[in-house]
Amino acid sequence: MSVPVSDQASRRALLAAGLGASAIAAAAPALGAPAAPAKAAAGPVRDRITVADGAQIYFKDWGSGQPIVFSHGWPLSADDWDAQMMFFGGHGYRVIAHDRRGHGRSTQTWGGNDMDTYADDLRALVLALDLKDAIHVGHSTGGGEVAHYLGRHGTDRASKAVLIGAVPPVMVKKDSNPEGTPIEAFNGLRAALLADKAQFYKDLPAGPFYGFNRPGAKVSPGLIDKWWLQGMMGGVKAHYDCIKAFSETDFTEDLKKIDIPVLLMHGDDDQIVPIKDAALKGIKLLKKGTLKVYPGFPHGMATTHADVINADLLAFLKA
Repeated sequence: MSVPVSDQASRRALLAAGLGASAIAAAAPALGAPAAPAKAAAGPVRDRITVADGAQIYFKDWGSGQPIVFSHGWPLSADDWDAQMMFFGGHGYRVIAHDRRGHGRSTQTWGGNDMDTYADDLRALVLALDLKDAIHVGHSTGGGEVAHYLGRHGTDRASKAVLIGAVPPVMVKKDSNPEGTPIEAFNGLRAALLADKAQFYKDLPAGPFYGFNRPGAKVSPGLIDKWWLQGMMGGVKAHYDCIKAFSETDFTEDLKKIDIPVLLMHGDDDQIVPIKDAALKGIKLLKKGTLKVYPGFPHGMATTHADVINADLLAFLKA
């Protein structure tokens, strides 16, 4: 759960930074924290579940209300959803985000780094927390995870879904998908990962992921470091395998099966998952789909443009 700025330790830290009482009070709503100390939830606190093959899946589970379950992109973790967890938790939703196996704080497995297992892990989490009427939000690879989860396990415990810069229907170029990204591009990702994971995980967020390679872009070194840290927490084998999972899995039939409302959100300057081979195709396969295109927004727009994305997400959830 979030730590209120009225907590004494936080208050001392703010005072040490030269902020007075009025500044501390003003900071609380901006940080999404309550004005008074929150009471601890009753009962035991846990942050991991053990799935069928013994892997442990780490998760955060904050707040109360209708659950929103967030699935992150490659090669990140639940921490990539900070802006959404704070915003929607502050708007009365129960917010849940997990680290995909091999990523973040979850078990670094040798096998099982594929969409079937990712979807099964997500199902295990939903059942373990007894989630009902859940809203599933997935970014990039996480969007594929959400689509495959709903296609594979059904929508009995889900009410809506949101796919942000997501990989479905299928990324790789092949006879049935001639507009796709050539396999050589994904081979290049694998080669760069094995050659120098640490540098590769600096270059990607510093360049196309957040659009920081575009003229006039306002670059955030801190955001680049945060991306790098999340990536470095995960296992190289899982990240290597996941490139195949997100690029070669065909989600066409999954999208066709989904019978709940789905919002597709995609930036038209997404350099990681080009919109023409993703959302513009996916919207044609959904029974109850809505497409929202963001001019000039990058792949990581849920972070760089969190104010816009969160407002539109909230409107969709309340609609």
